[in-house]
Amino acid sequence: MSPAWLLLLTQSLLVAVTTSEAKNNVPAVIVFGDSSVDSGNNNVIATVLKSNFKPYGRDFEGGRPTGRFCNGRVPPDFIAEAFGIKRTVPAYLDPAYTIQDFATGVCFASAGTGYDNATSAVLNVIPLWKEIEYYKEYQAKLRTHLGVEKANKIISEALYLMSLGTNDFLENYYVFPTRRLHFTVSQYQDFLLRIAENFVRELYALGVRKLSITGLVPVGCLPLERATNILGDHGCNQEYNDVALSFNRKLENVITKLNRELPRLKALSANAYSIVNDIITKPSTYGFEVVEKACCSTGTFEMSYLCSDKNPLTCTDAEKYVFWDAFHPTEKTNRIVSSYLIPKLLETFR
Repeated sequence: MSPAWLLLLTQSLLVAVTTSEAKNNVPAVIVFGDSSVDSGNNNVIATVLKSNFKPYGRDFEGGRPTGRFCNGRVPPDFIAEAFGIKRTVPAYLDPAYTIQDFATGVCFASAGTGYDNATSAVLNVIPLWKEIEYYKEYQAKLRTHLGVEKANKIISEALYLMSLGTNDFLENYYVFPTRRLHFTVSQYQDFLLRIAENFVRELYALGVRKLSITGLVPVGCLPLERATNILGDHGCNQEYNDVALSFNRKLENVITKLNRELPRLKALSANAYSIVNDIITKPSTYGFEVVEKACCSTGTFEMSYLCSDKNPLTCTDAEKYVFWDAFHPTEKTNRIVSSYLIPKLLETFR
């Protein structure tokens, strides 16, 4: 058995052993962020960035597209399951669910968003400030549904997940000149992290005490970035990866500062860069066959409506692929990354 698979097996066993302990201490999983964690909020807003159609969701329960940018589940689903709560975390704007469903977990994330309001404006998605407004609305509904005391306990004991930042660079800073005219890349990182810090402080004021923050993965290795890296022979864009690494280092410092300054806050850096980089550089170790291209369509630039089940090039077995579309990982990749992060989450928050 390879070291990587042995590690994943060990982590899976750890998850199984600790789930029962963790269940009563984390009553809900609540999610903020972008398409890495969105479970379908974009379905009901006026944006072209949607994924509530096939082949998205073809390996999800019942083979149905939910608005997740994946063939199956995304990391919050695996995390909620590991904590013994539920197999999937529903989208707040999905009319199929009620506050009764949301009491044990809810997702406010929106594909295409970022820390920067200008990023969410690119594709007319939900900005981060609006995600927190929805969360305030949720708190009011929860108190009405369960009573103030029980609702407040859920609010303070819930595990909150944040995952965003990629779009700020790949859909905003490196695409449009506005931010580059005002910020060097380092200054832009600092600008984003000030927003992140203020966001966490606002969550804290609203009662949040258990928070996991995921920074950036090797964004220069996404199939879309490889496809456009013509001068680099379609390899990973190392500049983008270096930006991701330096952003993550700065994020770690912000998290340390927040933990120091906010009493009873437990904020964890759920850094997924190393595990995703390991998958990308050693795909066969994890059972993958294709890393440069995605499963959907040509696997080079397609996502959202360009990802079509009518395209004969769409792969038949997503388990062989690291990426589902040109921007997002497959369920298998999400499962492996989640298995890497879950033991640390359980150890910190159980």
